[in-house]
Amino acid sequence: MTILRQPLDRRAPLGSSVEDGTVRPAVPRVLIVSASVGAGHDGAATELARQAAAAGYAVDRVDFLDLFPRGVGGLLRAAYRIQLRSAPATWGWLLARLEHGGGRRWAARVAARLTRKRLLRACAPDPTLAVSTYPLASQSLADLRLRGLLGCPVVTFLTDMSVHPLWVAPGADLHLALHAEPARQAARLGARGVRIVGPAVSPAFTAVTPTSRATARSRFRLPTEAPLGLVVAGSWGVGDIVRTVHDLLAAGVVTPVVVCGSNAALRRRLEKVPGVRTLGWVDDMASLMHACDIVVQNAGGLTSLEARECGLPVVTYRSLPGHGHSNSQALEIAGWTIWARERAELVPALLLALGHRPTVEPSVCVPWAGLLDQPLLMTA
Repeated sequence: MTILRQPLDRRAPLGSSVEDGTVRPAVPRVLIVSASVGAGHDGAATELARQAAAAGYAVDRVDFLDLFPRGVGGLLRAAYRIQLRSAPATWGWLLARLEHGGGRRWAARVAARLTRKRLLRACAPDPTLAVSTYPLASQSLADLRLRGLLGCPVVTFLTDMSVHPLWVAPGADLHLALHAEPARQAARLGARGVRIVGPAVSPAFTAVTPTSRATARSRFRLPTEAPLGLVVAGSWGVGDIVRTVHDLLAAGVVTPVVVCGSNAALRRRLEKVPGVRTLGWVDDMASLMHACDIVVQNAGGLTSLEARECGLPVVTYRSLPGHGHSNSQALEIAGWTIWARERAELVPALLLALGHRPTVEPSVCVPWAGLLDQPLLMTA
């Protein structure tokens, strides 16, 4: 198990100092538990860690998959990746089974039992706050809370616009949502202490300007004039991307620029298609977004939120089963994306999106100090 430590921003006020003869109080500590399944959960954890450090907290991060017995976490990650790439319909089926009480409770119990020892070690000594950006991590932290083994509040940060019942753990003290729609869903599922705090998106994602667009297109060697459609499929390059690209080419509205992530086979296949620009793993997605005019996505995850921060319109097309479908519904309800459910709707959706750029709203930071003042927090 590896615990990553976020550098502390010493400029933040931490209380009295030793210079006036008093003892400086202990630095408050936040433990953030994420999971390396795709990039969405880790991306949110990275931004939350940055915000917490800037607010004066010492920050420790741990990958929930590292807390399982040796080899189990890697096996779960690999199985999930293969499932999404090869048989995504089975993922939708599994999530549907886990919506029911029996399946959900079983998954939560197994995860909590297998990770309890290492999770306790990661928590010790008790942090000021324990924050989860992954459903099973929320369940396991809440289990420790209910058993009296963890004395600090447990906070769940809901990374998606839709809330699966597995996100809501009985022992969690607070659930932070990025919009009113997931807040409503969480409250309906019985979540305690629901608050809307906005998306956790890196400040690198800023509003596009004509200058930044020209610079980015030059950097990535992209056409300077044609409208560009950034096609994203998560860090693993999953979903029906090949058909999506062919549909975009047939539509003739935008030139597809496809981010294949770690899916080298997908990139090799698309490189043979005329008129398509392909990229593998991109470290600077903020700059790439500045080069494009629209984002076409299938999962409704972190990339959709990042695009909104840049002022780019987002079109959902050929959404993934399970969380992709539910996120697409929630994003559409919120008015954050346009969902083309079938091929005949793609051209109207693209034209509508290109003509209506979203207003870039200021990013919202989690009020870290205020989290400790919540009256709904459980008492250990």
